[in-house]
Amino acid sequence: MKKQNQFSLEVKERAVCLVQEHRQEYPSLWAAVESIALNIDCVPSTLLD
Repeated sequence: MKKQNQFSLEVKERAVCLVQEHRQEYPSLWAAVESIALNIDCVPSTLLD
């Protein structure tokens, strides 16, 4: 059974925006995604959908 997404669409959209806004501060897109995901307590793949 797939776990239901606990994040609202607004939270996910904001997190994706944070990745885009801060991408240049990291050596790769994945590094930016991992950092933002850690800050909002989600798995990185959530921000790549």
